[in-house]
Amino acid sequence: MLGTMMKGDVTPELESGQRVFRRYGDDYFQLGQERIEENFCFFSGKFIKPWQVESVSAMQVSDFKWLEDKMPEVLVIGTGRRTAFPSADVQDYLSALHIGYECMDSRSAASTFNVLVGEGRKVAAAMLLANVRG
Repeated sequence: MLGTMMKGDVTPELESGQRVFRRYGDDYFQLGQERIEENFCFFSGKFIKPWQVESVSAMQVSDFKWLEDKMPEVLVIGTGRRTAFPSADVQDYLSALHIGYECMDSRSAASTFNVLVGEGRKVAAAMLLANVRG
C-alpha cells in the first residue's frame, strides 16, 4: 500500500563478523551496526556512499564502473519501492563484466543479499532507498 512505512528485520543466522542487512525502512538501511540514510553500494566491507544515483531510470554505465576492480559473483540491485530495470546499456555492461545481477525492490534486495552472504557467495549491493520511485 502506497504511503505506508516499510520496516522489517531481515537478519539471517550467520557467523559473527559478517556484515549483513539488519533492518530497513523507507529512508534508511542498517548494514551491520551502521545506519545508512542515502543510496549506496557495498562490497567486501567497503562502501560507496553516497551513490549519486537518484532513480533506476537515471542509472548509467558510469555508475557501475566501481565493479571493474571488485568483480563480485553477484550484484544485487535494490531499485527502491518497486522492481525496475536499468537501461539496456547498463544491463549489457554488467553482462560484459560476467557479473550475475538481480534487480528487485530494495527490501527484497536486502533479504537476498543476506541469503547470498549466508551461502558464502561474493555478493555486492547497489541500493536505492525504499522511498525512491522510478
